[in-house]
Amino acid sequence: MSSSPSEYGNALRRVPGVTDLIPPPGPAAGDNDRMSSVAIVTGASSGIGAATARRLAAEGFHVLAAARRTERLAALVAEIERAGGAATAVACDVTSDESVAGLASAAEAAPGPVTLLVNNAGGARSLDPVETADVGDWQWMYDVNVLGTLRVTKALLPALERSGAGTVVIVSSTAGHVVYEGGGGYTAAKHAQTAIAGTLRLELCGRPVRVIEIDPGMVRTEEFGLVRFGGDADRAEAVYAGVAEPLVADDVADCVAWCATRPHHVNIDRLVVRPLAQAAQHKVHRTP
Repeated sequence: MSSSPSEYGNALRRVPGVTDLIPPPGPAAGDNDRMSSVAIVTGASSGIGAATARRLAAEGFHVLAAARRTERLAALVAEIERAGGAATAVACDVTSDESVAGLASAAEAAPGPVTLLVNNAGGARSLDPVETADVGDWQWMYDVNVLGTLRVTKALLPALERSGAGTVVIVSSTAGHVVYEGGGGYTAAKHAQTAIAGTLRLELCGRPVRVIEIDPGMVRTEEFGLVRFGGDADRAEAVYAGVAEPLVADDVADCVAWCATRPHHVNIDRLVVRPLAQAAQHKVHRTP
């Protein structure tokens, strides 16, 4: 079951969100018109990143879709453009300083002010306990989730501030608040992302850049579990066993769009979103 819609505009289980029901207000004095604004989405080649790129393009942003897999980005951009949106593919590995510098250069050449950065690139590897953990897995998770967020945010902050109405979104996880057995490396990385969001918000106070943290719970995407379990499709599928309706990527994209399109003086500090079946990190309703 894929977490991304097969056709742009026909999202899986898509229901109207708040931004569908309320017409967007006109730009306030001194604000940039969102129709000409640029949004940057990392990890845009699949899952939540791809869904977010589609949704932000539908909201009127010119989207810079950034990821390592350029062939997937090209297909995504073509899909967005067929639907009447605007997007540009940018090859970017968030673990590389040089590659992130290239993303910043692409932002400088973008056809409008950069007002939105969605730090979505991330992932998990393994479910091993601390005593048998692979240091390489932990290092990869820290580099992608934490240092990737740091690299990209540092590189794009000047452009976001120049816009006069910048927004940084950090897509973290409920794993940034609660630990669980086998999740030491991933929860440590997500706790660190939560720390970045809170710290950055304090440091930017008084400057025209807001910081939003979005923490999804159980989200079913096509690749997260496969990456975590080294390509073992059965283990990946078992995570969702008995859960009729986990979140899908478009649900999270809807949250990103809603937060990003509030009037700029409104800062959604943290949005936690779980499926109805998940009452807490450790309590999930499953049917036989």
